[in-house]
Formats: sequence, C-alpha cells, structure tokens
Amino acid sequence: MPKHPSALPQAFFARPAELVAPDLIGCLLVKRQEDGSLLWGVVVETEAYSQDDPACHGYRRRSPSNETLFGEPGRFYVYVSYGIHHCVNVVTHRADWANGVLLRALAMPGEPERIAAGPALLARRFGLDRSHDCCPSSPAQGLWLAPRLPELSEAELVQTTRIGISQGQDWPWRWYLRSSRSISRRAKGDRSPPLAQAWDVDSCVAGF
Repeated sequence: MPKHPSALPQAFFARPAELVAPDLIGCLLVKRQEDGSLLWGVVVETEAYSQDDPACHGYRRRSPSNETLFGEPGRFYVYVSYGIHHCVNVVTHRADWANGVLLRALAMPGEPERIAAGPALLARRFGLDRSHDCCPSSPAQGLWLAPRLPELSEAELVQTTRIGISQGQDWPWRWYLRSSRSISRRAKGDRSPPLAQAWDVDSCVAGF
C-alpha cells in the first residue's frame, strides 16, 4: 500500500449511487491529521440513496441543509441524524439530482473491530461533522477516498436491504464485506465469521 494513497477520480463517483456503493467496499477513507499523520480505515459497509427513493434526503425537496446532495459528484455530504449523530456520505451521479452513498462502517487497523461499525461511530472516530459538508474528496482538502485494496478486489459482498430508515426499507441497496467483523448489522441468517476466518485489516498496515 502506498504511503500517501491517491484519491479516487471524480469519474468514479459520476455514476448512480447503486453502482458506486458496492465499488466503495474495500476502498479507504483517509484523513490527514493536524500533525501530518494519516488516519484511515477500510470501507466495509455502504448504502445507496437516490432522489426517486423515498428514503433519500432529496426526495421531497431541495433545501439549504441538503444542497450538497444535489451538487457535483465526489463531495462529502455530512448531515445530522436525530439531532445528535453525524453521518458521512459521498455525492454521486450528477449535479441537480440528489444521489449519494452513505458510509456505514469502516474497519480500522490497530483499533477495536467495531469502533467504526455504524455511521455515527464512523463520523465520531474521524472527527467529521457539518464543517466537512461539501468538502471535495481530495488530499489537498485533507479528507479523501482512496482506491480499493488489491486483496479485496475479488472479495465476497453481501447485498441486502437498508436499515435505520422508515421508508424504502425493501430496497436492496446495502452492501457489506462478508468476511469483515466490523459490520453495523448483518443480514438475517448471516453470522459474523470467527476471528480466525475473518479478514484482518491489520494485515494491511505494512508500508502505509
């Protein structure tokens, strides 16, 4: 793994959310800290949302709070859930059409396996809030999404319905890495793999 991973190109995000979401599994979320060090985790769970989807923030109307979701692809859309939790998304597809992918869970090296197993936990661990809304995914901005780890290019993904929403619950627009133990909630009947058989994010630390 390169010491300074490059950012995914904007063209990667300029596709419908339901295509981008599974392709983000295995990619890295990277944040440059004040001391110059890099905080990073591997994306292991995502959800897709689109303007024609009743669970999407842009379904009913465009407003100052969801404006970023209607913007150019490749920007982070950060919103507050239940008035207290931040959730981090990346905008996809095209401008003037609400479309995005929620980053639901990360696996982080050297840390408890469930430290970022959920949108609120992810945002909290990375220190992300509304001040990061509309930030482009770019090393120059200190926050970006980097390409998928090569060892996960053929990894098995689970596709299932989304969770934590009151509408559009039957849309199968959630994906996660089956071999990870850092998933927020597994599909019914899919058990978390034993530690000895699970994918180990710490094996990726070398050279980073």
